[in-house]
Amino acid sequence: MTAPPDLRETDRTRLRRLAARGTFDRSLVEAVLDEAYLAHVGFVVDGEPRVLPMTYGRVDDVLYLHGAAGNAMLKAASGVEVCVTVTILDGLVLARSAFHHSMNYRSVVLLGRAEKVLDPEEKTRAVDAIVEHVVPGRGAETRPSSPSELRATTVLRLRIEEGSAKVRTGDAIDEPDDVESAHWAGVVPLRLVAGAPIANGDLAPELADRSPRAERFDRTARRRDTTTTT
Repeated sequence: MTAPPDLRETDRTRLRRLAARGTFDRSLVEAVLDEAYLAHVGFVVDGEPRVLPMTYGRVDDVLYLHGAAGNAMLKAASGVEVCVTVTILDGLVLARSAFHHSMNYRSVVLLGRAEKVLDPEEKTRAVDAIVEHVVPGRGAETRPSSPSELRATTVLRLRIEEGSAKVRTGDAIDEPDDVESAHWAGVVPLRLVAGAPIANGDLAPELADRSPRAERFDRTARRRDTTTTT
């Protein structure tokens, strides 16, 4: 099977500021999507902008978003142009000058038309993919979604076709005149760390320590090398 092409560079996705940090490389885009957890979905409702934080799941070249069927903003996002932004914050960059403070990050911006998923089989696969995205293998430890639960859920499909990724790594970039100054410069690394699983209070005692997926959860296990030096 032929691998999907890199993301399309269009007038609205063309990288204009610090373009050297950007890329349309699909493998890097997918790596960021697969490691992150939270997407911010922007769209227009009644002529006004809205941004909704959402979980998601990826299946090949499709990103699935979901929420309650009664969510008015989610309904409004179906069949319209959306902007999906996903960011992983890797560090705080402290420069010698206030102007050059920055952050190390890996981000993806996707543009396109979000379509409502109507096919029950695809909807089931999408919900399963979202669960698997959170904790790989978790689907095998849970009860499948019931038909009524699926009816109460709206799932949107967005093709991963138009967009880009942007990455910043490395030290602070100071003006030459500031390099010899007495001010400290460097990076404060940041990472999301999973704590020890805490069993539900209503869980039967014999089940309290029987979640192998949660016990073995390792967020970085899915991480691919998305490093770019800039």
